[in-house]
Amino acid sequence: MTESRLFSNRWAGAVGRGSAGSDRDLCRCLGQRLDRPPRSVKFHNDRQDTGAAGWQHLLELIEEAADDQREEFKPLIELSAEERRQVVTLPPSIAKLTAVRNLVLYGSNLVRIPPEIGAMRSLEEFTPYTSYRLHWLPYEITRCPNLHRSTVSTRALYGNYKYRPPFPALPSPTADGTGELDMAEVDPGTWGTTTIRRCSVCSRPLHEAGLHQAWISLRVATDVLPLLVNACSSECIQALAQPPEDYVRTPHRGGSTVVQPAADHLL
Repeated sequence: MTESRLFSNRWAGAVGRGSAGSDRDLCRCLGQRLDRPPRSVKFHNDRQDTGAAGWQHLLELIEEAADDQREEFKPLIELSAEERRQVVTLPPSIAKLTAVRNLVLYGSNLVRIPPEIGAMRSLEEFTPYTSYRLHWLPYEITRCPNLHRSTVSTRALYGNYKYRPPFPALPSPTADGTGELDMAEVDPGTWGTTTIRRCSVCSRPLHEAGLHQAWISLRVATDVLPLLVNACSSECIQALAQPPEDYVRTPHRGGSTVVQPAADHLL
């Protein structure tokens, strides 16, 4: 007789309170069939409602965690299901969480992470697992010097090795010094975010320069992640590290013309 084994639920302490309603929105961006990824994709164009109860509650939790120098931060378990659904990004104030070693965002409704995550200098573990609307990360996450472990739902990522969904096409670079783009308020469906202030690579204020966006796939902790770079110049783009062999080997601007390696399920 085979003895049955019990396995612990690794995420039992990362799940927020349940309710009759859903705590997240459905996402079909990358298609439902592994053998037929979509030919093109677009950024989620959700804008954060800063008056929502979930957003206000999250701001309070961040201040509490910053004040007590907390090393583990699991904000979503403190929010109701309705509040979790209201949060589609994190606030810039996460830059205050310099003592946090473990950031848990299991099952979130997030569509983007702000570049201020790069200020979380103590971050060692990043867990946005089952956040199925989170398809990319900001390049600034590479500034977390101690980050060595991640748990990400890779099938939800642009360009993932399992079936190679495409990357959103990025706009042409803006001209240097023209001020043609109000970077304090941009369309997230076009630019991926609502605010772009500094170069992802050298931190130069972008109001002093043009904007050169690029995609690059780099290993960050456990996973190879699609990173969005908001650079001030082509020189900063050229200074980026080379991606792994089984990914697009250079920075690129996305779109259907980008040739990716074969998907894992086709090999």
